[in-house]
Amino acid sequence: MSSVVGMYITQGIHGLVYGMLLFLVSSGLTLIFGMMGILNLAHASFFMLAAYFCYAVLQVTGSFWTALIIAPVFAAFFGVLAERFLLRKVHASGHIAELLLTLGMSLVILEAVKVFWGTESLIITVPESLTGLVNLGLDINYPIYRLFIIVIACVTLIFMALILFKTRLGKIVRASVTNPQMVSALGINTPVVFMLVFGIGTWLAGIAGVCAAPLLTVFPGMADQMGMDCFVVVVTGGLGSLLGAFIAALGIGELNAFGVQFVPRLVPVITFGFMVIVLAIKPTGFFGEREA
Repeated sequence: MSSVVGMYITQGIHGLVYGMLLFLVSSGLTLIFGMMGILNLAHASFFMLAAYFCYAVLQVTGSFWTALIIAPVFAAFFGVLAERFLLRKVHASGHIAELLLTLGMSLVILEAVKVFWGTESLIITVPESLTGLVNLGLDINYPIYRLFIIVIACVTLIFMALILFKTRLGKIVRASVTNPQMVSALGINTPVVFMLVFGIGTWLAGIAGVCAAPLLTVFPGMADQMGMDCFVVVVTGGLGSLLGAFIAALGIGELNAFGVQFVPRLVPVITFGFMVIVLAIKPTGFFGEREA
């Protein structure tokens, strides 16, 4: 009996790990859409780009911890450039123009990583300090690195929540979304605020990309693999809702974990079936709101 219980607990933790990783990526996209109204199809590509940056930094420094700091910043830097020189130009043209532009950006990033790093999978090893297993009881020995992903996701998201809801910067960001004209009248540069929000969103995707690199390996299809689940999370949770994205990410993480264990061929169907059921009951997602 204990071995069966242990198997279920292990799969549950697997689902929690993937769910937290998925939420890190989805939270950035939710943040960008909720505060800027931009549905960014290139978001998962920044996740992939950060994983490749992680590999590049490791080649130079040999330190995973250095890569964890630098690679997301590089991804955020390119995200800021994309917002400043590309997305800002088409924002007034509506969502169709933004979708087409971000789709084009994702294709450019995909081809760029193929040119610089090739098409072969790149292996990134788990840092020595995070190798090994930890005993969780019931004869469950679980990889330390996977638990580390849960911890770093929680710490990052708590840090972001404190900034957005407990600091003056967070108040400025939220006010800029609600009433940009009034904020501009107070002397605050709202385009810079929106550029900062976009950078934070891509930074979150970058952290997820670095954390995922040792688990998934680094390859050009990373963006597609994560992008579909990220899309399901954002839509199911409700466009612009961080709480909805969190619940949806954990739900999809568990569905993937137990789906792989029991019905591996149906995992994609289960994920999208979950989205269909939620939207059939509540078309705006868990915590989405209808536009007036």
